[in-house]
Amino acid sequence: MRKIKIFDTTLRDGEQSPGCSMHISEKLDIAEALDRLGVDVIEAGFPASSDGDFNSVNQIAKIVKHASVCALSRCNKADIDRSIEAIKDAVKPTLHLFIATSPIHLEYKLNMTKEKCLETIDTYVKYAKQFIDTIEFSFEDASRTSLEFLAQCASVAIKAGATTLNFPDTVGYTYPHEMKEMISYIKKNVEGIDDIVISVHCHNDLGMAVANSLAAVEAGAGQIECTINGIGERAGNAALEEIVMAIKTRQDHFDAYTDINTKLIYSTSNMVAGVVGIRIPPNKAIVGTNAFAHESGIHQHGILKNKATYEIISPEDVGVPVTDLVIGKHSGKHAFKDVIEQMGYNLTDEQLEEYFTRFKEVADRKKLITRYDIEVLLRDETRRHIKRIYSLKDYEVTTYKNSASAVITLETEGKTISEHMTGDGPVDASFKAIASLTGHDYKLLDYQVHSVTRGKDALGIASIKLANGDVIRNGKGISTDVLEASLIAYINATNKLLQEG
Repeated sequence: MRKIKIFDTTLRDGEQSPGCSMHISEKLDIAEALDRLGVDVIEAGFPASSDGDFNSVNQIAKIVKHASVCALSRCNKADIDRSIEAIKDAVKPTLHLFIATSPIHLEYKLNMTKEKCLETIDTYVKYAKQFIDTIEFSFEDASRTSLEFLAQCASVAIKAGATTLNFPDTVGYTYPHEMKEMISYIKKNVEGIDDIVISVHCHNDLGMAVANSLAAVEAGAGQIECTINGIGERAGNAALEEIVMAIKTRQDHFDAYTDINTKLIYSTSNMVAGVVGIRIPPNKAIVGTNAFAHESGIHQHGILKNKATYEIISPEDVGVPVTDLVIGKHSGKHAFKDVIEQMGYNLTDEQLEEYFTRFKEVADRKKLITRYDIEVLLRDETRRHIKRIYSLKDYEVTTYKNSASAVITLETEGKTISEHMTGDGPVDASFKAIASLTGHDYKLLDYQVHSVTRGKDALGIASIKLANGDVIRNGKGISTDVLEASLIAYINATNKLLQEG
């Protein structure tokens, strides 16, 4: 079987989803999670776009231990220099150059002739090759580029020193049979193509990103660019979890494999969903809550006889936790550590201590502790990188019909501060008090609360999205008390915005 490389662009293209911007600490945690997951390439960002993006790419390059860290760059010296500087400390640095090749992009976006496009590819691949060995070149809007010109562009890039060629369906326009034709044409008509990696990057505007990506594999592509949960611009990208499990489940068809540790798919998916504040739809393939649920009587009967009757993927294969009782409030740290290691997590001693303390807090409130509860705790607000300028100390809320009163107490820099506010309801009054205490009344863009475990004492997650001008940050809180979860989420989002300066 041949290996299919997984190029993850959650931190670059995924972050371009509306409202999905991430704090640098969140990017670092996601990068480490992707590295554990086993992706081959992590596209960390676009260093030339801002100082913030440069810093995050630079820090990611320093902490990733196994995957190649990739930086996106336009075809100009300033971009290339900035990107190479950002990834210079990576174990396996990769530069990702791109230029648009379709007639509509050449005319209206670049105001460039085909001849100038070919010259630009040659010039800047050669320039970059002086400083870095691994170069991926992307032909933006390849699916709307004539095959003849696309082959010319590919030939120039290979001769100049590119090691991977990427053919994006940038606007989600193509169909699977057209994708196969494009990759097949390139393989037949480009000299030297057998010595480089062929990659595809498919968007989901017509709902065919995964199908188009897999069609490219059938035609000979050796790398797929994708994101966790399929997040990305407009309708998103090909979903990593769907790509990987399709290849694994149908190895008989693809005769291929990936290096992804599939048992970490579920936890990584939920981690990313929590960071960007977008809940996973219940019917989402592979990672949705209904993906392995069976309500029909006929289906249930078949499952009881033989799971293969209606399940082509085992929940355990993607890391979906079972709901059996595993430990209680009297369990010790060693038992807790054993359980989380069985679930695929490898925490530092410091993290173990912190999460064990949180586990004990929840265990005091819940009668039954399940793997779902532990899974949720491990997806709790990032603690290792986020500086907690403010934290919740105490709260007291009273409410009657359309009015409420809240007294909120926060800790900051070793001091305790309190504020009393009234509002239309308990949440409104509490948020006003926090805004008053922090001195920042950020714009509330989104607020969601939902249960993530079962029973009347279920853990609930609150997600908050706050904006300070153009900067948007998400906050998350977890508790058996949804008001407490909401306050924690609001404070976490506030802390992130305060760290933006």
